[in-house]
Amino acid sequence: MATLYKTNGAKIHVSPKNKKKFTLRELQDLVGGFVAQFKAGEGHVLVVNEDGRLLDLQYNRRASELAKQFGYVPIVGDAVYCTEEEAL
Repeated sequence: MATLYKTNGAKIHVSPKNKKKFTLRELQDLVGGFVAQFKAGEGHVLVVNEDGRLLDLQYNRRASELAKQFGYVPIVGDAVYCTEEEAL
């Protein structure tokens, strides 16, 4: 099961519709646009909106705290934390 970190601070558990792997469209819908993914620990990735900064999306405190643990810059927009098996 994956976690969707919303910019409003909400933390929502989400699952792929097929219960195994998210489709590109599912991830795009969750982050609101084109996707980029970053390794976030052993066997996990963080999926974000690739154009978040260009679109001036809102800062995401929870996702940024997670990303900081792995040396990444602050995250803007909604983000999905999931296993590599669930991601693209």
